[in-house]
Amino acid sequence: MKKPAPAAVRQRVAQLRDAIEHHNYRYHVLDDPEIPDSAFDQLVRDLRALEQDYPELVTTDSPTQRVGGAPVEAFAQVRHRVPMLSLDNAFSREEVLAFDRRVRERLETERAIRYLCEPKLDGLAVSLTYRHGSLEIGATRGDGAVGEDVTHNIRTIQSVPLRLAGNGFPEVLDVRGEVLMSIAGFQEMNRRAEAKGEKVFVNPRNAAAGSLRQLDPRLAASRPLEVFFYGAAFAEGARLPGRHSEVLAALRSWGLRTSPETRVVEGVEGLLAYYEDIAAKRPKLRYQIDGVVYKVDSLAEQRELGFIARAPRWAIAHKFPAEEEVTKVRAIEWQVGRTGALTPVARLEPVFVGGATVSNATLHNIDELRRKDVRVGDTVVLRRAGDVIPEVVRVILEKRPPATRSERLPDRCPACGSDVEREEGEAVARCTGALVCPAQLKETLRHFASRRAMEIEGMGSKLVDQIVDQGLVKDAAGFYRLRAEALAELDRMGEKSAAKLVQSLERSKTTTLPRFLFALGIRDVGEATAEALARHFRTLDRLRHATAAEIEDVPVIGPVTAAHVHAFLREPRNARVIDALVQLGVHWPEMPSVEEASMELGGKTFVLTGTLASLSRDEAGDLIRARGGKVSGSVSRKTDYVVVGADAGSKLKKAGELGLRLLSEEEFLALFGRKR
Repeated sequence: MKKPAPAAVRQRVAQLRDAIEHHNYRYHVLDDPEIPDSAFDQLVRDLRALEQDYPELVTTDSPTQRVGGAPVEAFAQVRHRVPMLSLDNAFSREEVLAFDRRVRERLETERAIRYLCEPKLDGLAVSLTYRHGSLEIGATRGDGAVGEDVTHNIRTIQSVPLRLAGNGFPEVLDVRGEVLMSIAGFQEMNRRAEAKGEKVFVNPRNAAAGSLRQLDPRLAASRPLEVFFYGAAFAEGARLPGRHSEVLAALRSWGLRTSPETRVVEGVEGLLAYYEDIAAKRPKLRYQIDGVVYKVDSLAEQRELGFIARAPRWAIAHKFPAEEEVTKVRAIEWQVGRTGALTPVARLEPVFVGGATVSNATLHNIDELRRKDVRVGDTVVLRRAGDVIPEVVRVILEKRPPATRSERLPDRCPACGSDVEREEGEAVARCTGALVCPAQLKETLRHFASRRAMEIEGMGSKLVDQIVDQGLVKDAAGFYRLRAEALAELDRMGEKSAAKLVQSLERSKTTTLPRFLFALGIRDVGEATAEALARHFRTLDRLRHATAAEIEDVPVIGPVTAAHVHAFLREPRNARVIDALVQLGVHWPEMPSVEEASMELGGKTFVLTGTLASLSRDEAGDLIRARGGKVSGSVSRKTDYVVVGADAGSKLKKAGELGLRLLSEEEFLALFGRKR
């Protein structure tokens, strides 16, 4: 039997780890190395040799563990504790002035606002959780509410500390950052790939995103990924400072790399001066940026300003000018969306701009259409930057043909003929047909049946078109009145397909409250907002009886969203559909309180492997997280339960080797009071 490591060896290992982390911090965070690379490499070799001699000394946060082990089978999903929000964009001085004016008006002050400014990095947003100072999990942004577990790749990035430096950091800390590649690193990686006859990437952003989403961490480790952190989303066990700039200083002191170009300015003139300064520096920066970001520095003022939809009111991205091309407008059509909003869309002569061929561009609303005075036959300037939706910037009036006509808002919905109305003070016009409008009904039903909503397997877009066109379903509750005999008469269905769809409908009746709220299609209620509402009120009945003011008390929900939720749930036709859904058997377990959730599964970690017969992995993950548990994509000694379905893979084998607790599907469901 091998003797345990002597005290002197343990002390030397601790010294080496401290020294390596210190020099990593000097190199990657401060950009001020104290020793040459050869000396640093020798420290790592010395530590690796001791860990090979004494394997019991290896820890997950050791610097030698950056290059992960075996590839993962698939990405597990991670529900963000605090949603990762998008930012509204500004493209002009006037839009920045308007942003500053809105901030001051909401804060009811005439004084110059203090802002934190930073470059808008062109990479992939990530969220990292540190528990007791050690990196626990890293996830992509995903849809803002749920991302992918990429911890195995995050650990390979040299500028990500596996353990926080210093002291005073919170027991649990969620930080947000941007993974990217330097321009030089990207070019060298492509040069090596080209020499080997391998795939080359189009730009550093695509390269960073592709590298972070590799199942094999060794591949990610071979690529020149870097990270800059730009904020903290959650802290437990210690209070963060009161200003965003002070939070960044704290992150730097804990070894988390932040952009050296951040700056605090006063007032809107400070914002614009910063923009000009960074624009001038842009060609000399090591990495790509596509603009700058302005954030109100005071966290108390950020909370007071709140959010609108999925974007904060206290921040905005000021984008650099995008690529532009000239094309012609062939037609202007009005599209009817799921909420009845009428959107004018310009049909264009196809043109290649911003890396893609574009033939359509939204004109947003009637006010925007009139302001730009876009007409059929006009020659227009089209702008697109990266993933930004194509936009008609302006009309070239000297090329306008004679006898063109200004576009006007339709009096009647182009889909159903119902009246079109605009509420006072609103830019958007809406069809009043609600659920009788086929355009709205089809979109509503597609959303209701979608994977992240009620997940009615087999209810595809074309099938929705058929059942609406044939009058089989007139609202969401109608799904659960469908009979196999009627479905079998539809094109490309048949008796077997119809029977499977009816079974899928029956399975979908068992859901969760967040999924149900999201499925209803309430304006501005995405997955993150639905989750927040469900956790706050815990039952549908409490939410339906809440006032708009009570709904506004929910974190991340502002007055506009609160008003939409309140109005939707109180509208008689909507109320009837909701009642019918419940009467037809749609149900879910009551949401536990935070205290109950922590008691039920107490932060235990589950790994799912194989195919479950009665529910999808998404549904299983929702059940686990609703009870306070966590879902991981890889098996380790920290795994509490491995849920085993049909055709389980290598995770089952590893779980057996580690002696972990295995759960059959029946045993797993029993934890939640459910049967297969």
